[in-house]
Amino acid sequence: MAVLQTETPSWKTDDLVLFEEEIAKFFTRELAPHVEDWRDKGCVDRWAWNKAGEAGLLCMSMPEEYGGAGGHFGHEQVFIEQQCMAGVEGFGAALHNCIVAPYILHYGTEEQKKRWLPRMASGELVGAIAMSEPGTGSDLQAVRTTALKDGNQYVLNGQKTFITNGQTANLIIVVCKTDPKEGAKGVSLMIVETDEVEGFERGRNLKKLGNKAQDTSELFFTDVKIPTENLLGTEEGQGFFQLMEQLPQERHQIAVQGMAGIERAIQLTIDYTKEREAFGRPVMSFQNTQFKLAECKAKATMARVFVDYCTGQLIEGKLDAVTASMSKMLISDLENEIIDECLQLFGGYGYMDEYPISRMYADARVQRIYGGTNEIMKLLIARSL
Repeated sequence: MAVLQTETPSWKTDDLVLFEEEIAKFFTRELAPHVEDWRDKGCVDRWAWNKAGEAGLLCMSMPEEYGGAGGHFGHEQVFIEQQCMAGVEGFGAALHNCIVAPYILHYGTEEQKKRWLPRMASGELVGAIAMSEPGTGSDLQAVRTTALKDGNQYVLNGQKTFITNGQTANLIIVVCKTDPKEGAKGVSLMIVETDEVEGFERGRNLKKLGNKAQDTSELFFTDVKIPTENLLGTEEGQGFFQLMEQLPQERHQIAVQGMAGIERAIQLTIDYTKEREAFGRPVMSFQNTQFKLAECKAKATMARVFVDYCTGQLIEGKLDAVTASMSKMLISDLENEIIDECLQLFGGYGYMDEYPISRMYADARVQRIYGGTNEIMKLLIARSL
């Protein structure tokens, strides 16, 4: 029985349910056995991307004409959920599928779509997006990285940090200034194929509180020459507006990840407290345990309904920035709250790295930071009052 009993949303068709079962088998069979090795390495093996591409799990929501599966965000949601439920840490395909590829689909020229999307779908190209810099996080208008036009090419200079897939990616969308004198109007998005340029360097694979199997890196661009056709779209200065239009999906994706984490944490805790004994009886038999998990389930049930509603809105093209900000803020806050409550019910074992709940506790903390901090989400919501 599922942890939460909610009505199946209309977007989750019978075909999608069957597809979900196949995704679950893929993660359990092909990737889950390698997680410990990836945690030690701090990076997911490159072959995992090729295997996911072969299985048709990359760029699922991209049109078939560009190598995708012709699906929608619902396909990406069940992918994210099953990855979490299988405990497959570090595999940054959600960013590749739900953030990087959509930028190319929505803003790329026809030539750019045909050039990059099929190779992303196959796993030949692994995507990343380089926004944050050492001196700028949520303030994207203040980026210092520049791409200055020189004849039929741009010369890219700058430094990025906290970049997911940073050690692996060979297609990187770089947020930069094509006109440093302007604020938002000077921002553009450049596509860098790292295998084809000189002057690009990967820095440290950053050590983090959680997400130990995920490569999160510094990136350096020193006089990197890229052709003018690598400007995403056809005009300079559109980058900030492109970013703002796509942020609702990015932020709701974080909520989907958080919702999956919530459900897994509750299930793990129910299983543990039924088996673990204290004072001669199962921990689940104590009223405090029952009440704590009852609260978690009630809050999680409300959250699940809201997440599925937002997904339906997103699929229909109706998810606005304010609602997406609510989704990201509320679910990531709740994820941290519930995982903390669940860890407490594990007692001392909950603090041990060998138990998934301890890893989930560390992994969940960043959800309130990336994609725009939850303080930024509150600011955006407040503007609608």
